[in-house]
Parts: sequence; C-alpha cells; structure tokens
Amino acid sequence: MKSEITGITRANEGIQGISWNILGQTYVPKSYAENSFSWHATLPPGTFVPPHIHPDQDEYLYMLEGKLDFVLGNSEAQASAGDLIRLGMGVPHGIFNKSEQTAKVLFWVSPSRKLFDLFWGLHNMKEQKPEDVVAMAAEFNIHFLPPPPGG
Repeated sequence: MKSEITGITRANEGIQGISWNILGQTYVPKSYAENSFSWHATLPPGTFVPPHIHPDQDEYLYMLEGKLDFVLGNSEAQASAGDLIRLGMGVPHGIFNKSEQTAKVLFWVSPSRKLFDLFWGLHNMKEQKPEDVVAMAAEFNIHFLPPPPGG
C-alpha cells in the first residue's frame, strides 16, 4: 500500500470521486493510506450499523452534525456535534441514528487493514442482505455480533 498523498479532498467529494451506499448510509472516503483510513458518513434517521468488532483496528468518530446512540462494550451512550467517540480494538460497538435528524460524522480507523476493500464489496452488492453483509464483513476481519435474545 502507498503512503498518503499530499493534497486536499474537497468538501462533499471523496478521493477519486468515490461515494459508497452502505446499509442506507452514504460513505465518502477522505483519505486512505496504510496507517489510516477516513471517510465522511451521512446517516439518515433510522439507519444504523449493527454491533460489531474490529479485532485489529482502533476506530474514531467525530460528530459533525446530529446525534447518534451507541452501544459501547456493555454500555450505552449518546453523542452529538463536537463529540469524539473512541472505539478501541476488539471492543464491541454499534451505531444507531434514533433521532429525526440526519447525522454527519467523520470516521477513521487505524491501521487501515482491509476496510476500504470491504466498503467497495458492500457497495457493489446488488442487494445488501444482512446475512450476506455479515458473511462478507467476516472475510475482511470485521465481525458482526448476533442479535440479543428476543432482539
């Protein structure tokens, strides 16, 4: 993998014009190098990322607009604009937009591992069926957790 390329990724644009639709959300990659991968995410009301684990990546979210609910390990939390959410390697986490407002977030992971490639794969699925998303994510070492009993 290459080192980061010096330059500017413009507002509302992804590197190389890339924009992904994943689970009803829009992800726009902002930077991609071996040590770090970042993307801007737009999460409409009612969308979510089910609880999952990154065993070999730290993940961060900087809230730009809106409000999100989180499952962080065994606890729940809420974050809004200006908050930074830190998700350590191996810590289960889920992200939920339970509000009536679109949330905008800058995400990044370190190191990048294969997350960029996973997002391409998910974006290119004809239909993002939950079981297919879970199976593909596992191939890229992102592990979704089973729903809680009765959930």
